[in-house]
Amino acid sequence: MADARDDGYGSGSTARTDEGSGSTARTDEGSGSTARTGEGPRGFLGEVRDAVTTRSALVMLGVLLLQLGFALSYMGAFHAPEPHKVPITLVAPPAVERDLVARLDALPGDPLQVTPVADRAEARERLLDRRTDAALVVDPARRTDTLLVASAGGPSATTAATEILQEVARAQNRTIVVRDLRAPSAGDSRGLSSFYLVLSWTIGGYLAASALNMAAGSKKPTLRRTLVRLAAMLPYGFVSGIGGALIVGPVLDCLPGAFWELVGIGTLVVFASGAVGVALQSVAGTVGLGLTILIFTILGNPSSGGVYPSSLLPPFWAAIGQALPPGAGTTVVRNTVYFDGNATTGALWILGAWAFGGVVVAILAAALREGQKRRGPRTDTAAAVSV
Repeated sequence: MADARDDGYGSGSTARTDEGSGSTARTDEGSGSTARTGEGPRGFLGEVRDAVTTRSALVMLGVLLLQLGFALSYMGAFHAPEPHKVPITLVAPPAVERDLVARLDALPGDPLQVTPVADRAEARERLLDRRTDAALVVDPARRTDTLLVASAGGPSATTAATEILQEVARAQNRTIVVRDLRAPSAGDSRGLSSFYLVLSWTIGGYLAASALNMAAGSKKPTLRRTLVRLAAMLPYGFVSGIGGALIVGPVLDCLPGAFWELVGIGTLVVFASGAVGVALQSVAGTVGLGLTILIFTILGNPSSGGVYPSSLLPPFWAAIGQALPPGAGTTVVRNTVYFDGNATTGALWILGAWAFGGVVVAILAAALREGQKRRGPRTDTAAAVSV
């Protein structure tokens, strides 16, 4: 066997000839890799096959579907908001009330849902209890009526109700004076801080669950590891709650007051999101992350009522909004900060149900997997003994 070695002018590579076969193996001077005789260049299609496996192609398809779903859901919900049964309260003398209720109920498209009450005090109470979005107080002795609103509960609904009622008043040669009983804080001028705060909490929750899953190699967890992951979401949720409350409170002054209430709400929202993330990834692996994004971000955020309330959303989004954590969380934060916690009980139950459901599904999925693994070896042993 003959060797040809570097004479000082080459790159230090070695060419060696196999005397028996006459074949030659060369060392790639640039990369140090070895190409054997008989192996031609892999070609572009070979590189593509190695780089884009069937699994990675399916993952990309899933990402594409999420991307298109995001566009469809957000633009479907927001592209043409139309008021439908916006709840308003009416205070008027009996002689005027029946005719005005009939006129408002007959508006095309059913934009308003009118509830007559006895007096201004009751109308104010309904407004601050979040049972109505506006209250029209009619003064038959004058040509000016008063519209009570609480725009902190959602400027979009307030604006829609105001515009509709002003148009009706103009048709009767009357005017309306608007009084805002509960406006957003100066740092929350458009009333969207509650929505964005809950958005950050929900995304943080399921991303934390995903990080725990990826750190373990995206393997479906054992029962013990599932319990550890769920337990880890509690302190993470608490720290997230404190961080969010600090940002919207002392740092930016968006939602002043109710600091510890916001910490508690944030802990619950993050834990619910994280528990659902742990559960879905325990059941479906990497696909579970996509399902979590679908529930919380693609469906939950545009339907939450943060930008437009349910009375301005298309039927599908209006129906699901308050049943999903982003909608329930936004309602709890907004009503806690601005309305002394009124009308939050149902939303808190929704958040608790999602958190509890996530814990139960995650534990059951891990327990069933471990049960199957234990039965597998016993079945194999029994088969071997019978043979």
